[in-house]
Amino acid sequence: MDQITQNSLLGLQLPELTTLVEEFGQPSYRARQLYEALYRQRVETAEQISTLPQDFRRSLAEKGFSIGRPGIEKKFVSSDGTVRYLVACPDGQTVETVWMPEGDGGETGDGSDAGAQTEAAGRTWERATICVSSQVGCAVDCRFCLTALLGIKRNLTAGEIVGQVCAVLSDQGVSPPHKRVNLVFMGMGEPFLNYDNFMKAVRLLVEGVGIPESRMTVSTAGIVPRIYDLGLEVMRPKLAISLNASNDELRSRLMPLNRKWNLERLISAARDFPLRNREKLTFEYVLLDEVNDAMENARELVELIRGVRAKVNLIALNPGPGIEFQTPARERVLRFQNILMAAGVPVFVRRPRGRDIYAACGQLKRTVELGPAS
Repeated sequence: MDQITQNSLLGLQLPELTTLVEEFGQPSYRARQLYEALYRQRVETAEQISTLPQDFRRSLAEKGFSIGRPGIEKKFVSSDGTVRYLVACPDGQTVETVWMPEGDGGETGDGSDAGAQTEAAGRTWERATICVSSQVGCAVDCRFCLTALLGIKRNLTAGEIVGQVCAVLSDQGVSPPHKRVNLVFMGMGEPFLNYDNFMKAVRLLVEGVGIPESRMTVSTAGIVPRIYDLGLEVMRPKLAISLNASNDELRSRLMPLNRKWNLERLISAARDFPLRNREKLTFEYVLLDEVNDAMENARELVELIRGVRAKVNLIALNPGPGIEFQTPARERVLRFQNILMAAGVPVFVRRPRGRDIYAACGQLKRTVELGPAS
């Protein structure tokens, strides 16, 4: 078990819980009760698990075991209904998790493009998306991302990844699978640089929390070997690749990772990725004013991804302090989109969510000073 949370129950799978309860001299069926309490009921303390005998709960506490769910340190609420959570891990590190209430106006898929329909506006949401972090900080160093300015602190454990989702679901009063919730692993960090913990979290979220894998999307900056690994998984989210450039020279400048796994290798991995029936791979492309948003870039992009069963999500840069690039004018975004559409590429312009509270794509930076908070 990870040293950081070695006595945390959250993050343990059923076989691990079975071994644990038997070590305490309990019958093996107690593991299922514990599993249900952790993931489906989302308890915060062992005392809340009424199905377990008091002496067992007491023994767990005496041995230093706790649920280990990250706590919500602060909340920031956007004018569009988006909520950015500052989530505190057991060792005091913090990460950010975002709740986006969605209506039915977005494209079918990860739900990240839909328009908001919030309770505050007197309407109810039909589909919500939680954006989940996988690391404290990030090592990839994309030049247009606020999270990159933090550098990398450490990987999150599987329990800390699952715990973000459990904390947000409890705060929002939502229980999958009764209400539709999508997950996007697009928060702080590069999930494929924390692959084992990320995949363990996926399995727990599917089997324990009850969120189908078909409602999950993971985004990578292009860790090519892990793209192949994901394709071999029996249970896996959909794949999104953060592309952001149409040629190697430009991509290496914007995303230094490209020097290790260039576009030829990345697109080859994308072509080889085993898609399910009706599934499309997603290419994400952050548009930077007069950097990667020219008509020539759009035409290069069309040729680059030709023949891949994919869609493109265009994201106009979400600005932030310390970022040298600017957001392109709407006309440039639409012109870029039109070139892709004319070539038959399914393309969507992703609507920024929570930009006013630094909750939008590329803005997560563990900020505590931005409001309004609650």
